[in-house]
Amino acid sequence: MELRQLRYFVAVAEREHVSEAAFELHVAQSAVSRQISNLESELGVQLFERAGRNVHLTPIGNIFLTHIKSALKGVDYAKKQVDEYLDPERGSIKIGFPTSLAGNLLPTVLSAFKRSYPNIRFQLRQGSYNFLIEAVRNREIDLAFLGPVPDNQPDIIGKVLFMENFYALIPSSNAISTKEIISIADLEHENFVLFPEGYVLHQLVIDACIRSGFTPNIQSQGEDLDAIKGLVAAGMGITLLPESAFNDLNTAYSAKVAIDNPPIQRTVGIIIPKNRNLAPSQKVFYHFIQDYFEIGD
Repeated sequence: MELRQLRYFVAVAEREHVSEAAFELHVAQSAVSRQISNLESELGVQLFERAGRNVHLTPIGNIFLTHIKSALKGVDYAKKQVDEYLDPERGSIKIGFPTSLAGNLLPTVLSAFKRSYPNIRFQLRQGSYNFLIEAVRNREIDLAFLGPVPDNQPDIIGKVLFMENFYALIPSSNAISTKEIISIADLEHENFVLFPEGYVLHQLVIDACIRSGFTPNIQSQGEDLDAIKGLVAAGMGITLLPESAFNDLNTAYSAKVAIDNPPIQRTVGIIIPKNRNLAPSQKVFYHFIQDYFEIGD
């Protein structure tokens, strides 16, 4: 089997159309058909069933596709490591991040990094807490910023960069918004606006309230920071958010109030795979981030 055959096979399988795959690959349709035929002959099985102008994977073709995509990902990663070994300051890095770190942390550290390493490129992927952990584990992204930093993932290394406090976000129409500092217990009879169940920020708030002796009354839910802030500004309830989420707060409709007795905190850091070496450019970035926050190895 040749790499070219395997890439042609994946292209046809994903598009279910030989001519569309050929157009995407910038080769003649006959060349794609010939390589697929050679591959099927070598394997001794039929990978595709023809259906008019389209093609569909056979059951064994589906199994073969799963393994080949994984193999090609490994080949591409190996080639990338070779290229970056020759020049680690001209690589590319796939970075994941949650919405709560998008407005402040990410642009701050990336702009600082680019000043020192202008030729390294970034591919950015925003996602939920569990998605980012899985994406690092499965090589979909190289590393990710995350908060809180997981400490129970056997195949993930988490490096804590700093701790940040949570604050209450209160509608301006609520009398609590004029206070400088409150306790969680002061919010027992308030309506809450939270991320949906399954989001890590949802559970952090629930746990904090339970530790203070009550279960919060969840009035509304939103799946991103803008939605949460909008619901609070509309007077639908209050919420608790990490400090990094407040960089673009509209103070005309809501107020940021400090929390004490007890304070709520989370760790913020970066995760990398434990059982896979980082490519040279990724190592450059990883060590830069630790130096930026003055964190040792």
